[in-house]
Amino acid sequence: MFDILVYLYETYYRPDACPDAEALAKKLSAVGFEEDEISEALDWLTVLADNTNGLAQKLPEAAPFSTGFRVYAQQEIAILGAPAMGFIQFLESAALLNPQQREIVIERALAINESPVPLDKIKVIVLMMLWSQGKEPDMLMFDELLLSDDESEPRLLH
Repeated sequence: MFDILVYLYETYYRPDACPDAEALAKKLSAVGFEEDEISEALDWLTVLADNTNGLAQKLPEAAPFSTGFRVYAQQEIAILGAPAMGFIQFLESAALLNPQQREIVIERALAINESPVPLDKIKVIVLMMLWSQGKEPDMLMFDELLLSDDESEPRLLH
């Protein structure tokens, strides 16, 4: 499923540039993706869009600027794992995610049925959440989302 999400991000600049679900499924199938993966990815994206719209309507306008902090439930801690929670906290503390976006990322991460959620998948989830909102990550976030976590290639500080 994550290969499809990355493919969509790379192929379609904005979500409104994507064709409707049926045409998109045909295109993804023609590219070589499996039907099960296509269905799972399209369902995941549909719920992402629904959650984005639902949270925007439920939460007050001041919520994106909240200075509160997130307390994770035991189930969330078990599923997300420390690296994912730390990364989400880093993005929020750097003002790269607001609380609404954080909640969408957490919900979509819990929906993938993988425990703990690997950091590379959390990064794709964040990227797709921003993409679905028509927002581009700033350069700091873009570097964090797309740079390899491979320790054999250390990051240069200059």
